[in-house]
Amino acid sequence: MTNPKDTAVTDHAPHNAVSDDLAAAFQIEGWPVRGRLVRLGAAIDKILAAHAYPEPVAALLGEACALAALIGSSLKFDGRLMVQAQGDGPVRYVVADYGTDGTLRGYCRYDADEVAEVSKGFARPGAQTLLGKGVFVMTLDRGADFERTQGITPIEGESLSLCAEHYFEQSEQVPTKVRLAVGSVQTASGAQWRAGGAMIQIIAGDTTRGSTEEVWDRTRALFGTLADDELIDPTISPETLLFRLFHEDGVRLEDAKALTAVCRCSKDRIAAVLASFDPAERADMVEDDGQIRVTCEYCATVYELTPDEVVAEQI
Repeated sequence: MTNPKDTAVTDHAPHNAVSDDLAAAFQIEGWPVRGRLVRLGAAIDKILAAHAYPEPVAALLGEACALAALIGSSLKFDGRLMVQAQGDGPVRYVVADYGTDGTLRGYCRYDADEVAEVSKGFARPGAQTLLGKGVFVMTLDRGADFERTQGITPIEGESLSLCAEHYFEQSEQVPTKVRLAVGSVQTASGAQWRAGGAMIQIIAGDTTRGSTEEVWDRTRALFGTLADDELIDPTISPETLLFRLFHEDGVRLEDAKALTAVCRCSKDRIAAVLASFDPAERADMVEDDGQIRVTCEYCATVYELTPDEVVAEQI
């Protein structure tokens, strides 16, 4: 895809612009505010279609994936960002895993009957209804040579965007606003899941561009006009979306990065995990045809291994 740098935004996207499955930064001219935008099409559809999620659960996972890409795409090191939320509600656990190479995966663990029960009377139950009392967690993984760093805050509000805003307020002391949207649209190939996200933050210490408080109030007001359908509409380019919000002041789209749905599972990884089990435990996993079958929680790929293949991993 193209990777525009310092691209001035107009009401029309460039002819060769890519509008889907991307994360990009944007800068409002002369303002001490930075922003990021995420648009997900085929990538989020692949993640959500891998499981027969109820609509509210799929929407929650879509939010988590958009949020992980939104925040993770700003990282300046090679590694991973994991956005997680877990509680005592119908959805026990939701996780989105973003790699700084632009790869994304995610899954939910839930009780279908409980989700159906709490969904009665709701157009779409939100995060707190689905997750109940619990915690929102962001984990940074810089690789084997570094310890993981983790920030934890309580789940607050009916959107993961509110959880993220609370996290930045408590952990980073950075004024932040986040919008997330997930929905299904009709395409020539049928219904397809889409997701989008946008985030704005004050640039800490930037007092050279005028009153931070006044600018932040104005930016929040403009940002508040952003509608969910605009974030997921495939006919609205990122450039057009930003132009609608900030055209009076000028806005620049920067460093767009492609996003893809990629799971890191493999037969070798599964064999290595099975090899860590006690031999008696592995023996209980063998089915009548002599195979051990393991389903990846993320992508739902089913791996078949013989006990000899697992033992070979230990040699």
